[in-house]
Amino acid sequence: MPALHNRINNEELKQRMLAEAMPRTTVSFYKYFSIPDPHAFRDSLYLEFFRLQVFGRIYIAHEGINGQVSVPAGNYEQFRDALYQAAPELNGIRMNIAVDDDGKSFWVLRMKVRPKIVADGLDDPGFDPAKTGAYLKAKEYNELSEQPGTIIVDMRNHYEYEVGHFEHAIEVPSDTFRDQLPMVVDMLKEQKDKNIIMYCTGGIRCEKASAYMLHNGFKNVFHVEGGIIEYTRRAREEQLPIKFKGKNFVFDDRLGERITEDIVAKCHICGAPCDDHTNCKNDGCHLLFIQCPACAEKYEGCCSDECREEKNLPEAEQRLRRAGRENGPMIFNKSKQHPLRKHRDEWHTQVDTGQEVYPDGSV
Repeated sequence: MPALHNRINNEELKQRMLAEAMPRTTVSFYKYFSIPDPHAFRDSLYLEFFRLQVFGRIYIAHEGINGQVSVPAGNYEQFRDALYQAAPELNGIRMNIAVDDDGKSFWVLRMKVRPKIVADGLDDPGFDPAKTGAYLKAKEYNELSEQPGTIIVDMRNHYEYEVGHFEHAIEVPSDTFRDQLPMVVDMLKEQKDKNIIMYCTGGIRCEKASAYMLHNGFKNVFHVEGGIIEYTRRAREEQLPIKFKGKNFVFDDRLGERITEDIVAKCHICGAPCDDHTNCKNDGCHLLFIQCPACAEKYEGCCSDECREEKNLPEAEQRLRRAGRENGPMIFNKSKQHPLRKHRDEWHTQVDTGQEVYPDGSV
């Protein structure tokens, strides 16, 4: 019987995955439903997915399941059937196949039991995340989004919105979903009778957000079925105009799926058009930021001269410098208030012509 967790070095697992000849499919899924014993549910599913060589991240809680995984193409149907059979509520759930996928997104299977599948900071026994707004398929989204007065709300983090978003979508300017929920209610408190469309990457955040809006008295709340991933797949299949512009940020090694050729973001160092995320190569930083090829070469994949200098020091000296700041604010920092990002707004208000047009056409 296999162990119920990984026991092999991560780097070895990554090299094994990169050496694989078999094709893999990256897929995401989620479902809000009651799981009485999340630990037992997790262990049973882990054994089945381990057998099928599934890699990825799966979170399980009393409120449901949320997963992003990589599956050998030859095992996909067995994987899908195993998930469908794990609980009656999972039978036939939507599977979001990655839009732009090389099959190298994950290299280990991690399944964790958490208090919630999406951390929302809510402690309201009257709130039911299953009472959601109406689903919109791609064609329905296009039609409703073009109606006068419709409000489109992006429920992703700022660094996701920055590289791609739906036309005319508003950003909820916060670093976490738990902060966004009360913020969006406050932002739109005078618009409770308008059509409000919410969206996110794969549907899980905007579905809960739509339920929260209804819980707070909003009347006409919708959310994009399957998020950006499913919208794009359906729009392409049905040859519809694609209203999403740019790149869809994803939480795996790819860091993004190309949806359209539009570049709506800029390098965080020099301001050149760019939408490629990277993590600073300095092990004492690992800041997530946008960097163009020229700056990547100049700074050797680091976010600053200081980090480039530190990266090139002997390892022992690097460790000395990092001592006491391993868990400091620079480590994997995605905050909108990070100094490297604070000047990005200037690029959106002043260029050579004195005024730049936003992707949605406003100035």
